[in-house]
Amino acid sequence: MKKLGKGILLSVAVLAVGGLLAGCGSKDEAKPLDEKKVTIGVTSGPHQQIIEEVARQAKKDDIEINVKSFDDYNTPNSALSDGDLDGNSYQTFSFLEQQVKDKDYKIESAFKTVAFPLGVYSKKITDLSKLQSGDKIGVPNDPTNEYRALKLLEEAGVLKLKDGVEVKATKNDVDKNPKNIEIVELEASQIPSQLDELAAAAINTNFAFGAGLTINDDAIYNEPLKDNPNYNVFAVRTENKDDKIVKEIKKYYQSDETKKFIEKEFKGSVVPAF
Repeated sequence: MKKLGKGILLSVAVLAVGGLLAGCGSKDEAKPLDEKKVTIGVTSGPHQQIIEEVARQAKKDDIEINVKSFDDYNTPNSALSDGDLDGNSYQTFSFLEQQVKDKDYKIESAFKTVAFPLGVYSKKITDLSKLQSGDKIGVPNDPTNEYRALKLLEEAGVLKLKDGVEVKATKNDVDKNPKNIEIVELEASQIPSQLDELAAAAINTNFAFGAGLTINDDAIYNEPLKDNPNYNVFAVRTENKDDKIVKEIKKYYQSDETKKFIEKEFKGSVVPAF
């Protein structure tokens, strides 16, 4: 009985170790995305419209792309990292890099999508040179987009940033502000609704569209419409970057059909980056 007991204990120990090792192996093993059905996160507006066009094309090949819309810039990446999304299409490459650095996400760019030139809008002035002392200007409060807005205001001669500032720059990095302009940091999606309370505001194109504003018709200052370095990307978890379905989505997204849709629908305010 004593020997039998030892044998049982030994067997249990072996099984326990084997199960632990098997568990570790399955955790590290990358699981490819479904080749016929995926969920893609976007921000509302142009990104959503473009992915819906991509989904329409994919449906012809019996591929189902479910589109999930968000109204902020942080949730789509956390949802992708947590496995609630299979991919997302809404952010600039520099924003993605900063998010990965700050939050240690295991996600990365799979391919380029479009560029959204950032614009400054106003219901009170027609030129930034007409700003008065103490006026308020709204800017996005998230990393990289606030930097883009501040750089745009710097190019327009409104302010001067400190030398050597990087993409995480905030209003605290303003070195010279001749008119003592008050920089108001706001959630990007909320800026259009606050425009009446501001002298001007830098608004991302997707949220500007939602408020009926376009760069060509309404912006009083904007980033270049051609060769814009702030291109957007389609992002996935690193383990899925080379999956078959990701390559299929890239094919639909970068098709001539999608390019024509973008050019017709957005008339230059959103431009293909591929």
